[in-house]
Amino acid sequence: MAQISNTSNSLYNFIVRDGNGIKGLVDSGLLEVPKIYIQPINERINKLETKPCDMPPIDLSKLNGKEHEKVVNEIVRAAETLGFFQVVNHCVPLELLESVKDSAHAFFNMPPEKKVVYRQNVSTSLKMRYQTIFAPEIENVLEWKDYINMVYSSDEDALQYWPNECKDVALEYLKLSSKIVKVILEILIGKLGVELDDSKIESLIGLKMVNMNYYPACPNPELTVGVGRHSDAGTITVLLQDGIGGLYVKAEDENDVGKVEWLEIPPIPGALVINVGDALEILSNGKYKSSEHRVMTTSNQSRVSVPLFTLPKFTEKIGPLPELVKKDGLAGYREVLWKDYMDNFYGVAHEGKKTLNFAKINSS
Repeated sequence: MAQISNTSNSLYNFIVRDGNGIKGLVDSGLLEVPKIYIQPINERINKLETKPCDMPPIDLSKLNGKEHEKVVNEIVRAAETLGFFQVVNHCVPLELLESVKDSAHAFFNMPPEKKVVYRQNVSTSLKMRYQTIFAPEIENVLEWKDYINMVYSSDEDALQYWPNECKDVALEYLKLSSKIVKVILEILIGKLGVELDDSKIESLIGLKMVNMNYYPACPNPELTVGVGRHSDAGTITVLLQDGIGGLYVKAEDENDVGKVEWLEIPPIPGALVINVGDALEILSNGKYKSSEHRVMTTSNQSRVSVPLFTLPKFTEKIGPLPELVKKDGLAGYREVLWKDYMDNFYGVAHEGKKTLNFAKINSS
């Protein structure tokens, strides 16, 4: 391993403390993945056991036109079933999407000494953190991913604390993608037969953060995962994929009750992936689904993805909307302080949708 000892302490020092990340591990001449990244057989992704998702992208330019109701119904249907869909003809310029991906590569290709200043516990700001999944106190097996997390509080803070290599395009991407989130959330809430004012809608997406995920080329992709099985905690996520692909979503087979399958969300040029988070599943009393998903690594080239996570403010209490509980006759989830939900979410290892049990009533 090019002078890097294959021990937990040595790997931690090289990858985390020194800021090399998994990218530095690969650049060192790594020939095989360290044991701590080798997933159990049941957690590995076998492409032969998956199939592409054939759901066509939804054209947002047709909203407010002759096909408005058709598009609304497509969005609702996707949120009720798979919990994932892709949108095209949105408000984010294609040139910006390309710039966002380029800036992600620019950051992760910086020398380690320039990245390490953003490392958690080193950075002076909680609004920007450079991390790699290396938390042996929580994870028994680690994910093959480096990433930066940029929390939005104001334009001024973003421009001050986010990296020069990506702050301008990341901020513009956040602002424009947030408009898509608001439109989709208003549609989904409206179809529940509930009216929420603008201030309540904003409180449900009041916490916003952009991640730039970097999945270095892996010598043994069949043994690893970029991200393990999980659902997103927040309300709605917008994801920019590159052309490599590797995002898989767990789906129930409509023709065979109890049978599940993993569908790949194929990259579509210019499209953005939208998915439902746990908060929206709770609010909708289970009508909208936050689905398990995971990411496969590749041996050929490094991959980037850029999600915008929109979440409730930490001070919000999130539970099923009262109108739905009255209509359904019972609540499937209890009301939780969102900070408590997030503390639980980040305090356990990825294991599908088990984090949702924190809010479920009569969960096993």
